[in-house]
Amino acid sequence: MTYSFTKNLKDLPSSIPLFPLNKVLLLPRAKLPLNLFENRYLHMFDHALENGRFVGMVQPSDKINSNSNIKNPELYKVGCAGYITAFSQTNDNRYEIILFGTCRFKIKKETETVNGFRKASVEWKDYSNDFEVEKLKSKEYKDEFLKLLKPFLDKLSMNVDWEMIDGMSDEDLINTISMCCPFDVNEKQALLEAKNLESRFEILKSLIQMSLNLNKFSDSRYVS
Repeated sequence: MTYSFTKNLKDLPSSIPLFPLNKVLLLPRAKLPLNLFENRYLHMFDHALENGRFVGMVQPSDKINSNSNIKNPELYKVGCAGYITAFSQTNDNRYEIILFGTCRFKIKKETETVNGFRKASVEWKDYSNDFEVEKLKSKEYKDEFLKLLKPFLDKLSMNVDWEMIDGMSDEDLINTISMCCPFDVNEKQALLEAKNLESRFEILKSLIQMSLNLNKFSDSRYVS
């Protein structure tokens, strides 16, 4: 049998470890670098390596801040599984890892906590289309989006390689911006749960337009 790096629906496990992170989004076919240093997540990583190399990225639905003492907050029911494609151990006892977005999932039931990290039985069937690369219906959509994106990234003071962005596929562009920009938890979750790329594109465009319009309104208050 020829070895394949490509995963499909039948390769996905019925149970995965969960990594809850506020405002962190992973989408199919995107890469997410992470630093693991908490004891429970070091154990989670070892468990993932021994059990298919999948980690379920999911956002807490409870409001979390830096002073929060909530150890195991309530979670959104939909997350995205990442496949560990690379890792290194640092001199200060951390793991630096890269997850490759594989498929979204829905949490059915959390199972017993192991070494402090959370696990859940999950189902994948609603997201079988995550294995198919998508495009926008029209090239004009991307061109219009790029015109909107420039002032938005300028507002965030983000330095970008526009030549690289212009050469991105529709999916890479939309998913990269969705993951990288500092949207709120509920906005990130809406981007994650979008039915398809077109839906995610519309949500992303609305969020950017709203941000730019709010900025204009804020500035106008100081114009005499």
